[in-house]
Order: sequence, then structure tokens, then C-alpha cells
Amino acid sequence: MPDQSTAVQAAQTATPLLHTYIPVLVLAILAVGLAAVMTILSWVLGPKKPTPQKLATYESGVVPIGSARERFPVKFYLIAMLFIIFDIETVFLYPWAVNYRHSGGLMIFNLVEMAVFVAILFVGYIYVWRKGAFEWD
Repeated sequence: MPDQSTAVQAAQTATPLLHTYIPVLVLAILAVGLAAVMTILSWVLGPKKPTPQKLATYESGVVPIGSARERFPVKFYLIAMLFIIFDIETVFLYPWAVNYRHSGGLMIFNLVEMAVFVAILFVGYIYVWRKGAFEWD
């Protein structure tokens, strides 16, 4: 049977760990509570003047033409995906540039590594360009 003093010691060492999470819990409760209060106050105190224009599907002032369920060509999705791919890949350049000065003796290695990365991106860009993915018919 475990000693009672060992159980007390274990409880005392676990307690400080729980105290570090109390501010996070308080912040989460405050954030959810404030969001709920603001939403309820907006709903209760906000003006309610429904008009046919406000009840329309789009409140931009332009009358909708056609169905909202219209199909888009696959080309649209292809260009969107290509944009996301090249955009996300170039985001990796920023942290590299920030840490490049502080890389010490690895500066040449890091420069070559990034040159290979940019070359692979460039080859992918040329491939997509030659395949005609950027042509909008």
C-alpha cells in the first residue's frame, strides 16, 4: 500500500501544473461569454426593418441572373488550385529569408537549398505553362 506522504507529495507537485492553465481557461470563458453577450445584444437591440430588398438573396443591388447552381468549368478549379499551390510554396521563402542571416556557417548550404527549391518551383511553373493550364478559353 502506498505511503500517504507519497500521495500528498504527488498531489502537491501536480497542483502547480494546473495553476498554469487557469489563465487560459479564464480567457476562453471570457471570450465565449463576450461573444455570446454581443450576439444577444445585437439581436435584441438591433433595428428590424425587413424590406423586399433586404430579404432578397443578394443585397448588392444587382438583380440575380440565372441559377445559383450553375456549373463552373474545370479550368476554373485548375487555375485556383495552381494559384494556391504556388502561393503557399512562396510563403516558405519568408521564414527562410528571416533566418538566413542567423544561420552561421550554413549560409552557403541554405542558399543552395533555397536555390534548388526555387528551381523546382520554376520547373513546375514551366510545365504547367507548357501544358496550357493558364490559357483561359
